Amino acid sequence: MPLQYITDASGLNTAVLIPISEWELITRKYEDLKSMESKQSNNKKKLSQLAGKLSNTTADEMLNYISKSRGEWEERSKK
Repeated sequence: MPLQYITDASGLNTAVLIPISEWELITRKYEDLKSMESKQSNNKKKLSQLAGKLSNTTADEMLNYISKSRGEWEERSKK
């Protein structure tokens, strides 16, 4: 599976997703990354804890992004 890039509304790359199998190889090689992973897992919140935290503008932007992404995915799957 290739890397997947996440972009913001301006089209700038903001994050990258890698397959878990590749992540496991990397964390075995660089053990300090594993400690970062455990620190981040402590910050996880349930979706219900975030209710009411987004502005209407942000929620609309997210929905538009999801719609656009689905359209792109459907176009790619047709090829």
